[in-house]
Amino acid sequence: MAARKIVRKVIIDPLMTFIHDSRSIGIVLLVATALSILLANISAISESYLSLFHWSFDGTDEHAIEWGFLHLPNSIMVVINDLLMAVFFFLAGMEIKRELVTGELSSIKQSILPVVAAIGGMLIPALIYSQFNRGTDYMHGWAIPMATDIAFTLGIASLLGSRIPVALKIFITALAIIDDLGAIVVIALFYGGQLKLLYLILSAIIMIVLLSFQKNRVKLGWYTWVLGLLLWYTMFNSGIHATVAGVLFAFTIPVKKLASLEMAFHTPVYFIIMPIFALANTAIVFPDAGFTALNSTFSWGIIAGLFIGKPLGIVLACYWMVKRKWASLPSHTNWHQLIGAGILAGIGFTMSIFISTLAFKEIAIQDIAKIAVLITSLLSMIVGYIWLAAKK
Repeated sequence: MAARKIVRKVIIDPLMTFIHDSRSIGIVLLVATALSILLANISAISESYLSLFHWSFDGTDEHAIEWGFLHLPNSIMVVINDLLMAVFFFLAGMEIKRELVTGELSSIKQSILPVVAAIGGMLIPALIYSQFNRGTDYMHGWAIPMATDIAFTLGIASLLGSRIPVALKIFITALAIIDDLGAIVVIALFYGGQLKLLYLILSAIIMIVLLSFQKNRVKLGWYTWVLGLLLWYTMFNSGIHATVAGVLFAFTIPVKKLASLEMAFHTPVYFIIMPIFALANTAIVFPDAGFTALNSTFSWGIIAGLFIGKPLGIVLACYWMVKRKWASLPSHTNWHQLIGAGILAGIGFTMSIFISTLAFKEIAIQDIAKIAVLITSLLSMIVGYIWLAAKK
């Protein structure tokens, strides 16, 4: 009994405190990213580490493998990016639905400023990137600088404590959620494969059944989760990216179940799935030319889009709304603090890295995009923190 108490006091209690600290998600992702980059660049193990995630089950480069009549993921990387990330999107979808139904996005008056700010924060980065890469082979990556990483952004905001008004933290959360929704729509519309009508019809049928369950208040049971898994399978084979299934499934969950399910999925998603995602997708081999390889319109488009385009789009959108008296700044928030929030929104990380893997098939191009995203995210963290720490 005494030993059990010691284990709880020394290991379990500190671990649970760490997990429930809003800053811990960012710390875990940073550690996983640093470890992944280190392992990918140690010559003795680099090749083995990199090949681990791209190892295919049938020895081919095909996205899916046939298991009898089933078509399933054909590599560890596909399992991570298509299956595990669908669980991440399921959690994100629940957060979006909760905000739309009962939270900060539940009324036009509450949602108008973060919605317009998020739109501005997506359009301007995409336009800046497009200006850098107009007429090049890199235009397909226009959505890379559109995304904001909600975990890192809120983690840095939490480090600032009372120096950030509560209303501004709520604004950042709502903005990041709308940003996630925008990224999901972009992925569904522009970064899928060739559409397959049969699987799309099957996906629609499953969604109709799930929505009818919700409408008729059918109790959430094992059959719901089976249908959710089937929805993922049909979406995986439909030509629309499989992660979208996670969001669609989330929107069929009864509102009264959202809070408990979000709590249940929070720890496995952020402390298992996201570190695995980081380990797999930030395994970046630095090019022989070093950082000179970043001196291209491609990388500068990403850097300028995230670091300049994000705050510019958000602040201009907010200024436009406030100037016309269609909205007002969050309570106890000034323009200096809003600009700081815009800078923090330039932390692209998870979503930007994910979109870069969808936009380009060549590993070398993906790596340059990821390096640009990592550099810009780190720069946005540092500058955003310093900006907000300097009280005005």
